[in-house]
Amino acid sequence: MRRRSGLSARLKLTLSYAAFLAVAGALLLAVVWAFILRYVPDNPKGLLGISPNRYLLVHTFAPAAAVAMGFLLLFGLLGGWFLAGRMLAPLTQITAAARMAGNGVLSHRIRMKGRQDEFRELSDAFDSMLEQLESHVAEQQRFAANASHELRTPLAISRTLLDVARKDTTREGDELIERLHTVNTRAIDLTEALLLLSRGDSGHFVREDVDLSLLAEEAAETLLPLAEQRRITLDVVGGAARTRGSAELLLRMVTNLIQNAVVHNLPAGGTVTVHTEVDGDSSVLRVENTGRRLPAELVATLTEPFQRGTERVRTDEHAGVGLGLAIVASIVRAHDGTLDLVPRPAGGLLVTVRLRGAP
Repeated sequence: MRRRSGLSARLKLTLSYAAFLAVAGALLLAVVWAFILRYVPDNPKGLLGISPNRYLLVHTFAPAAAVAMGFLLLFGLLGGWFLAGRMLAPLTQITAAARMAGNGVLSHRIRMKGRQDEFRELSDAFDSMLEQLESHVAEQQRFAANASHELRTPLAISRTLLDVARKDTTREGDELIERLHTVNTRAIDLTEALLLLSRGDSGHFVREDVDLSLLAEEAAETLLPLAEQRRITLDVVGGAARTRGSAELLLRMVTNLIQNAVVHNLPAGGTVTVHTEVDGDSSVLRVENTGRRLPAELVATLTEPFQRGTERVRTDEHAGVGLGLAIVASIVRAHDGTLDLVPRPAGGLLVTVRLRGAP
């Protein structure tokens, strides 16, 4: 928004310094007049016949006072301009960095030197904001690129199948329809996951009282056939853990965690344990599963969108789209909670979700 040009901050500070110095000088002269000249006798002989009278002192003192006031005003302007420039120099650096950020350059950092003061705190806060903004923009760019790639894959497969069917008229249509249905289902699942991820990041939803233990039981009951098919033992233990949030999003969070724990488990004989409890002011959900050993550097990246990890890629019907834990992290952030992923020494993963307890 364009505004009318006005006095700069440096000029305002300079005028303020000069005005303050002039007022201080005027007050000093007033004090001299009030407490010194008033005791000088106003007669032709002066004090004891040897001191000048008030008339002579006033006419002698007035020109000198005027010169002193002029010097104070000039000194206040020059000194104020210099001091204001020194004081506002850090602000000039911050302004230049803000303009660069506005032009899209987010890699620049001020890194102001010197002692800790208000400008240094502002500079450090601005650098921290730029760092977070650059990380967020880079993450969004990676997400857009990955989403485009993931969405392009099923569309390309569908086009290839249709081209083959158009050229080969003798090919059976049932097989083509089945393969197209599989590809289309994957594209729909990916689109719904992207929409859910966007909804969680927005944080716009109705909050209500929710019991994580009930959600865990509901999700476990839904995924029990999958666990039995893979010969995985699925247990839900613990007590009530109430919080406030979206029941739909929290159910999706618990379902994703349990499904992730079942799918990425041992080929047979594995276990998945879901535990809910209240810890102080927090409601806690823990999902622990057996499985392969996971390096810590891989676990740190599992909540990134489309990050599956080499050891976690599957080729069966539960391969997923790489958004399961990313959706979980988004939902946890939207509910002002924390998400911790810790690799188990014996293999598998321990996921801990902490949400604010319901009052």
